[in-house]
Amino acid sequence: MPFWQTSTGTGTGNGNATSSSTNTTTSSSSTSSSSMSSNNSNGNNGCQQNQSNQLGETRSSLYYSTNAMSFVTKSLLPTRRRLRLDPPNKLFFPYEPGKQVRSAIGIKNTSKSHVAFKFQTTAPKSCYMRPPGAILAPGESLIATVFKFVEPPENNERLLDQKSRVKFKIMSLKVKGEMEYVPEMFDEQKDQVAVEQILRVVFLDPECPSPALEKLKRQLAEAEAELEARKKPPEDAGPRVVGEGLVIDEWKERRERYLARQQVEVDSV
Repeated sequence: MPFWQTSTGTGTGNGNATSSSTNTTTSSSSTSSSSMSSNNSNGNNGCQQNQSNQLGETRSSLYYSTNAMSFVTKSLLPTRRRLRLDPPNKLFFPYEPGKQVRSAIGIKNTSKSHVAFKFQTTAPKSCYMRPPGAILAPGESLIATVFKFVEPPENNERLLDQKSRVKFKIMSLKVKGEMEYVPEMFDEQKDQVAVEQILRVVFLDPECPSPALEKLKRQLAEAEAELEARKKPPEDAGPRVVGEGLVIDEWKERRERYLARQQVEVDSV
């Protein structure tokens, strides 16, 4: 066989083999490419889903964090007072063991609406307030009296060592105009009730003069005067007036006519 045929055949065989190998390689490459593209697509979808989940969690956590911060901020802000108290945070009592003593506190409505107030105490059996509650118009004020029984000292404690655990609380509630005070209104509108102040008890030595003791005596005298003024019946407004200032007093008119007749009879005699 001529050498060119042999070489040609061989070349042809090698060419076919090479072509087949090339086709196989190309097929394998395309399969790998499609597999990689599929994996990349799945990976991208997974990343996008993870990012979406993370974004949702971030928004949710941010929402709750904002609400929590808002709640904390509101809790830290001071409550706007509706009442002004005098003394502002204490109740002074003369220290007289075994006796019922009195304290006084001035309460003034500093808001622009009617406000109801109410007393509460941790010892309702040994303490009471007069009045226990009321409704104040804008700018109106009163002096409330607080009564307390002073327990005898234990183990011969000194006056300065006496510390009362009794506390008083004054609550306020905004109301619509003038109305009759009833304690139940504080239970019906709990979400609108504000705690004005927690008052702690401070004992004073009645034998030792002090500005606090003198102020307490003055406030107690004013409270008694206010109480007596409320007990008095309303003053008579005078004779009944009808029309344009015409004063009608039938009893006085009849008496004058009677006296006039008597005078005429005496003169005639």
